Amino acid sequence: MNARRASWLVAGLLLAALALAALGVCVGSAGFENLIGPLLNPQADPSATAMAQQIVWEIRLPRTLGAWAAGALLGLAGAVAQGLFRNPLADPFLLGSASGASLGVALALAAMGGGAGMLGGGSMMNGEMVSVFSGSALVRLGLTGAAFCGAVAAVLITLVLSRGVQHTLRLLLAGVVVGVVLAALTHLVLVFSPESLQAMQAFMLGSTSFVGWTACGLMAAVWALCALAAWLLARVLDGLSLGDATARSLGLPLGPMRAALVGVLALATGTAVAQTGLIAFVGLAAPHLVRSLVKTTSARMMLLASAMGGGLLMAADTLARWLIAPQELPVGVLTAVLGGGYLLWLMQRSARVSRGGGL
Repeated sequence: MNARRASWLVAGLLLAALALAALGVCVGSAGFENLIGPLLNPQADPSATAMAQQIVWEIRLPRTLGAWAAGALLGLAGAVAQGLFRNPLADPFLLGSASGASLGVALALAAMGGGAGMLGGGSMMNGEMVSVFSGSALVRLGLTGAAFCGAVAAVLITLVLSRGVQHTLRLLLAGVVVGVVLAALTHLVLVFSPESLQAMQAFMLGSTSFVGWTACGLMAAVWALCALAAWLLARVLDGLSLGDATARSLGLPLGPMRAALVGVLALATGTAVAQTGLIAFVGLAAPHLVRSLVKTTSARMMLLASAMGGGLLMAADTLARWLIAPQELPVGVLTAVLGGGYLLWLMQRSARVSRGGGL
């Protein structure tokens, strides 16, 4: 029964993703505008069709698909983190990867002069940004690489401080300490490089505005690799849910498998953060939503949480573009507000259920 419900949920999430993708390409700086009609009927107005094709294929479609890919990576990382730490409140940023990525970007901006034009500008088309950076593609590559290297370095420091992955509590505490220290170092860099503040703001608030086809391809490839690794390692998460002693009795090599899961967590989180900045609550909320709909094994849970995370971020990105058009809300701010509201509602519902059980 649960397997059938999981299959229906997968189908529903994929259909929702297709519907959101169609909606996403029709929402821009002017609000909602039907661009699918000109694409389906090019003979009616060739000039409008050419403009629609350029807007859709160069701006909106890669951004919309990139939002799904980033959300899928965060949802997968969230499911891995919650299974690894056996804590439903664990999120992908627990090992300090977010703070490490922020420090990497801050250092790169300070080294490159930190002008606000590094994260903005460029040519405009129908009121929307066409080029990713007003500078060169090398700047984009440098900032992305700095964010990814910072995230991976933070996870490695966490592993060194926790003396490996054998003790999840020590690993968790080390991640919190590393996150706090690296966040403080990021603020210190910005104090000495105030010209980087405005450029850094886009990264800190989270945005899919600068995602292009290259970023989409990179995130899709990393997602496929991480999803395959997580599927192969799902057995250890099922064993860990029963306790370390039970997992060892099943003959699972917990040390190497935990290390591999941490690697999946770091790679998925680092890739998503490097492309879209800090987007909160997607990795935390996606596994919760899946659990509220179906009870399933860790293997299916990670794939379902990944699909749920992709749908959540795609919906949030479309909503962020539409709410105050022609202005745009940072999608990271929107996911934080909606995700925080969802968790508060979940807490209130759990409290009511507990009081009812006590009666």
